[in-house]
This record gives sequence, C-alpha cells and structure tokens, in this order.
Amino acid sequence: MSSPSESKRTGRLETYSYDDEIVRMFVIATIIWGAVAMLLGITIAFQMATWKMNFGLQWITFGRLRPLHTNAAIFAFCGNAIFAGIYYSHQRLLKARLFNDVLSRVHFWGWQAIIVAAAITLPLGLTRGKEYAELEWPITIAITVIWVVFAVNFFGTLIRRRERHIYVAIWFYIATIVTVAVLHIINGLSLPVTWTKSYSVYSGVQDALVQWWYGHNAVAFFLTTPFLGLMYYFVPKAANRPVYSYRLSVIHFWSLVFIYIWAGPHHLLYTTLPEWVQTLGMVFSIALWAPSWGGMINGLLTLRGVWDKVRTDPVLKFMALALTFYGMSTFEGPLLSIKSVNSIGHFTDWIPGHVHAGTIGWNYLLTAGMLYYLVKKLWRTEIYSVKIANAQFWLATIGLALYYVSMVTAGITQSLMWRAIDANGKLVYPNFIETVVKIVPMYWVRAFGGTFVFISFLMMMYNLFKTMKQGSVGKAEVFEAYALDDSSVEKNASPHRKLEGLPMIFSVLSLLAILVGSAIEIVPSILSSQYVTKLDSVKPYTPLELLGRDLYVREGCYLCHSQQVRPMSHEVLRYGKHSEAGEFIYDHPFQWGSKRTGPDLARVGGKYPNMWHYRHMINPRDVMPQSIMPNYKWLVEQKIDYNTLAKKLTVMKQLGVPYSDEDIATGASKAQAQAQVITQDLMKSGVPKEIEDKELVALIAYLQRIGIDYGSLPVETAGE
Repeated sequence: MSSPSESKRTGRLETYSYDDEIVRMFVIATIIWGAVAMLLGITIAFQMATWKMNFGLQWITFGRLRPLHTNAAIFAFCGNAIFAGIYYSHQRLLKARLFNDVLSRVHFWGWQAIIVAAAITLPLGLTRGKEYAELEWPITIAITVIWVVFAVNFFGTLIRRRERHIYVAIWFYIATIVTVAVLHIINGLSLPVTWTKSYSVYSGVQDALVQWWYGHNAVAFFLTTPFLGLMYYFVPKAANRPVYSYRLSVIHFWSLVFIYIWAGPHHLLYTTLPEWVQTLGMVFSIALWAPSWGGMINGLLTLRGVWDKVRTDPVLKFMALALTFYGMSTFEGPLLSIKSVNSIGHFTDWIPGHVHAGTIGWNYLLTAGMLYYLVKKLWRTEIYSVKIANAQFWLATIGLALYYVSMVTAGITQSLMWRAIDANGKLVYPNFIETVVKIVPMYWVRAFGGTFVFISFLMMMYNLFKTMKQGSVGKAEVFEAYALDDSSVEKNASPHRKLEGLPMIFSVLSLLAILVGSAIEIVPSILSSQYVTKLDSVKPYTPLELLGRDLYVREGCYLCHSQQVRPMSHEVLRYGKHSEAGEFIYDHPFQWGSKRTGPDLARVGGKYPNMWHYRHMINPRDVMPQSIMPNYKWLVEQKIDYNTLAKKLTVMKQLGVPYSDEDIATGASKAQAQAQVITQDLMKSGVPKEIEDKELVALIAYLQRIGIDYGSLPVETAGE
C-alpha cells in the first residue's frame, strides 16, 4: 500500500502518531446502535406478524418505528461503522494523524446527537414523509454541518499526508463524501412551516424522482461505496495479501461511481414518471452488474491461497460471506430493475427481502469482521472467544436465510394473487385481505429469522466487550516517515497512478462523474413542465384535507399503502383508472409509497362512507376481521391543530399551490365548517358531537378526497 518509491525518499524525516481514541469511540457507538437498530427491526417484524404487538400506543406503531429502524440501521449502525473504519484506515494509508482532534470529537458527538434527535422525533410523528430522509429540517441542517466537519477532517488529513499516492480504499471514501453531500442537500430542500414541520419544495412526479434518486443512491453511496472502501483495506490486511488486481480496482471504481447514480428511476417503473427516465434507470441498473461483480471478484480473489485460514479465522469468515452476499444482492438488484421482473416484485415483500440481504448479508457481516479486527488491534489483544464468533456467524447466516426466503416467497405469492384474472376477465382474488392472510405465516418466519440475527449480534457485543476488557489501550505509538517532496513522484507512472497523487483533482473528477447522470435525469424533469400535463379537474386540498394529509404522513400510512395505480389490467380492475402525472401536482411530498401491505389508496375517495373510515381507524377488525393494521384510537382523543393552518397554507402558496390570500385568511373557519359537515354525517350513526374537533375527522376528510378529482371508482371492490 506504500509508494514503490518510498525507499528512495530523502528530505525531512517527521514523527507522528495516530488518533485511535476517536476510532475506539466510533467502534463502541457502532456496537450499541447496531443492537438498537436490530431490536427495532425485530419489533416491527413481529408487528407485521400480529397487530397486537403495536400495543395500541401511538409512539411505537409500525408507521412510526419503521422509519426509526431504517435510520438507526443506516445512519446510526452503518454510519458509525463507516466512520470508525475510515478514521482507522485513512490515517494508516496516509501516514498522518487526523487533521484536527477537536473536529474529530465534534464529528462524533454531533453524529450521536443527531441519532438521539431522530430517536425522539420520529416516534413523536415528526417526519418529512420521505423514505430514508424523514428527519425534519433542523436535523437535516445539523446532518449537513456534521458532514462538512467530517469532510474537512478527511480532506485536511489528505492534504497533510506523507504518502504520495492515495490507495483504492480512499477513492471510495472520496466518492462517498462528495456524493452523499450532493444527495442530501438536493433531496433535503424544503420550506419550513414551524420548527417541527416543513414541506418538500418538489411535488408529485418531481418529488418522486428526486426522492428515489436520493433513496437508491443513499444505498449506493452510504451502504455500498464506503463499505467497498473498507473491504479494500480490511480484507487485504486481515488476509495479509495484496489486492488481487490493481487494474480491476480502477475499472471497478470509475464504472461503479459513474453508472450507479443513474439507477434511481428503477424504483418508479410503470409509474407516471416520464418513460425515457424509466428506461434510462433500467438500462443503467442492468449495466451495474459488471462493476458490482468486478468488486466482488476482486475481494474474493484477494483471499486466494488463504482459504484454510478463512475457515478458522472469524474475521476472514465474516468478510468472505459478506462479499458473497454483496455479489448476490448486486445480481438481484439489476434483475429487479428489468421491467418485466419489476412488475412482479415492486410493492411486494420481495423488496424488503432483497434490501435485507444487502444490509444484513453485506453491511452487518462485513462490519462484524471489521469490528473483530479493530478491537484486536485497538485493545492489543486476541478475540475473547473464537467459538462465540463462529456461533454468531452461523446463527446470523441461518437467520438471514430464513428472512430472505420467507420474504421472497411472500412477495411472489402477493404478486401472483394480485394479478390473477379468470377466464371472464374478473379478479380471482378481488379482496386484498385474501393476499394478506396467505402471507402472514411468512411474516412469522421473518420475525424469527430476524430474532436469530439479533441474538447473533448480542453474542458479538458480549464477545467484543469481553475482548476489550481483557485488553489494554496503552500509549499511542510514535512513527517516522519522510514528508512529501518532489523526489517521491514517480516520473514514468501511468496516468491513473499520477492522478492518485493529485487527490483534489481526483475528488473533482469523482464529483463530475456523479453529476452527469444526476443532471441528465433530474434537471429536465424539474425545470420542464412538459412531463406533467395539468388537469383542470385537480384542485388544491381544502384546509381540512391538508391537515388530514399531514396526519396521514405523521402516522406513516405511506409505508403500507401506495397511491399509484400502474397501467396493468389487474391494477385497473382492482383500483380503477391508472394514475397520471397531473394528479399529484399539489402533493408536497408525494405519497406513491414503495410497498403494499394494504391496498392502494389512489382511488379510495368516496368509496366508503365516513362511518366506515371512523370504525376502520379506531379498530380495523370491526370492518375487516383479518386485518393486521394497528388501532389508531388516539385520533379520536387528540384535537385538530388549527393554529398552524395559516402558516401551512402560506408555505404551500409559496411552493406554487394556488391558494389565495382569502383562502389563507379563512382557512381555519373553512376547515371547521368541513369538519362540522363530516361530524353531522357521523352523528347519524351514533358518533358523539365531540368528535368534531378531533384529528380523525381531518384524516377522514383527506381519505375521502384521494382520487376524487380524477379517475373512476374501482370496477371491483378491493376490500382492505
């Protein structure tokens, strides 16, 4: 990993040491938050298997815990693992201490504060309603600040390096830092209403495109590229072998960084997104097979000649299996991006199965191997128990297999039942609940598989903390290396080798590589109105409906229900007229969803009486005995918040929704008048008048509005 010209250097000899204390801090945070993330994961898995696990408490329903689980898994567990691995390897690859010790501590404590803020706000229902980007605007700004701190520390260390060339792991770190910054800022643009509420600046189709450009590439550049960088450092180190192929590393990096950014639209196939954008997303997703497998092959072939050691060394065992799952996930991802396959998998449980094969199989297992390596080095000892590590390995593998197989089985079952049409052109399973009943056993299998994975993590916690206890930190070692000078430059190096000695230019080129695809896909769709034909029949939400929509977002209803009817015969039969882009021009944020645990709601307005919705929200089993949906009894106890309504309408007007000044001034009175109409209808069925100022009335107003402006009611009833 050192420059070949190291032995020829002359000049000033410098001493330095590494800041391993910050690495130890991130290691401990990784272990703790990993346990929290997995505990949340099995909690919501059991909530899917039985609605009783929601316990009737608004702060721990599936709709509020699921965003907390994903944020904890991605940003708390994986995020801290990334920072631990980068700070450890970065210093050693550059022969330099981190740029600034204070910045390192600000980074650590700032990131932990953000995680705690997420853990408080998301259960309270304070969310932007965009998957993997739910945190409200003050926290979003805090993330930006801390990411800048991290970047300054990273690039400052890069400038102070004592190695001329930057190793392949650092290439992936650079791509991660610059791309995540772009993704986070562009997707995070919103206008605040209050300190706890904001609306996305994008609406409908544009919001969906930006969100899944971000959502897919958050996986790509937070859960893939940094972990590939960690793989390129820790696998060779643990195996005590060089990376299999330098040339393959170059091809892997540049092709992956350039191609990955285009793939986001494959999350929106068959939707109202422009067809050319969908096709681009599919084509580049399929193209991802090559660079992704190039990275897997480079990692696995690095282990050539040490397979006997892989069978006995827990560090290498975890890393080898992680690379295998990375290969499996990066084969399945492009497969699911093919339109014909996507039509089967999208909106089903196959997708969570695919995602967890990556996050557990790739991120957790690689992190486990890295943690065992780091704890041995940082605490200067050996693993407390190899037997426990081996047991952890097999329990995690079995648990993940149960999880994945059950979800793929459930997903294909769902899709086949949804699309089944008989000889008379009728749906074979017209009631959505028939599908739910069939796959509940698979939800139980998933829950127990997830429990195995969680137990394996607890075993690792015990093993690592016992390893720390038997070890010791000791004094920081002092090293010597020559400062960079002209004599360390390789005169006859290849162009890419020379580029590795120019890290700032390398960073700019990495940024340009991801900006090309981003600009081509997103800019035309945002700046041009030709992709969204305005429909005169579509009107802005009434003030009460807007309040109800905010409650819908607060409760995470979009996590189980979609609002996008695809142009397929079985969907039109089940839900009604297929969706068009013009329907969603006033939706900030969009609510197309990504999974159908329950039926699509794009045409639910006017389909059921108010009383049906009233009973359904308080206890879904009153209208659908086999429902797995939680109770929402607090909606009849909590009052509608009219105080912020004027601000909400004002912000919506600033975003282009055609509310007049009069609409804003009279918003509260109009909302109360509409609530009174709904209440009077409910009173006919015996509901007390006191319901008039309760949140459920506003939610009913929104549900009765969805799809009314456009399209016909379903030909066949969908049931729940």
